[in-house]
Amino acid sequence: MTPQAQGHLAMLAFSALVAGSFALGARVANDVAPAALTAVRFGLSALLMAAVAVASTGIPRRAFAAPWRYAVLGALFGSYFVLMFEGLKTAPPVSAAAVFTLTPVLSGLFGWLLLRQVTTPRMALALAIGATGALWVIFRGDWQAAQALQIGRGEWIYFLGCIAHAAYTPMVRLLNRGEPPVVFVLGILVAGAICLTAYGWGDIRVTDWAALPPRVWIALAYLSVFATCASFVMVLIGTLRLPSAKVMAYTYLTPAWVILWEIALGAPAPTPLVLVGIALTGLALGLLLRDDGG
Repeated sequence: MTPQAQGHLAMLAFSALVAGSFALGARVANDVAPAALTAVRFGLSALLMAAVAVASTGIPRRAFAAPWRYAVLGALFGSYFVLMFEGLKTAPPVSAAAVFTLTPVLSGLFGWLLLRQVTTPRMALALAIGATGALWVIFRGDWQAAQALQIGRGEWIYFLGCIAHAAYTPMVRLLNRGEPPVVFVLGILVAGAICLTAYGWGDIRVTDWAALPPRVWIALAYLSVFATCASFVMVLIGTLRLPSAKVMAYTYLTPAWVILWEIALGAPAPTPLVLVGIALTGLALGLLLRDDGG
């Protein structure tokens, strides 16, 4: 398997794992403060990743060089998760998902600014098709629902989070110095946990953790293991092998994955019209899979 194919496979897995965090996170959003949940999530993920790193590659001394790199990346990704939950307090999920589809374009912009990565005409076409397909899925083929989209305070808050998410992708490639993926992710998680604990200490301290319903702990376990540890590694693998715009283009698959998650959790299946949008995202990814020098 070529490095590019490895990157695409990693991002396919990433899109499915992230979709699970939307489906499960929506069910516990009002049970615990976003900063407290995210701080504990990063802390648990750091412990798990530390065990994996020690058991596999070990932690080489060179991984401690320039620790500020981990602080920058941890703060960026931690900010995304906190701002996502903060935005969802007032933004309807449909509106927030529509904002999320701007991330690949933003990532392509940051890729050019930081790495001088150029988006080819075919990649731009693929991004446009993917965005159309994702929006089609989000609005379930209902043009009136799309016209009713309103941009409020919650959407703007989440948009700031999407900017942080988009900047994170090329920054990983810029700041990585050849560390093993699990070690590099461990550094990001530890730094992110420290930043989030400092920011959300008030929420952490006042939360009655023993009284939280079981669904919170189930969601926290999934978020820590799969949506954080595993997805971080997947993003790192993808980022080191693919241009930033291609990496973030896989976010267009998230609405389709969310639908599958919702069906698995008991929600009704979508109308056949929604399959048109899923087909468009598949077409976009087919264009991206073609070799164009990256």
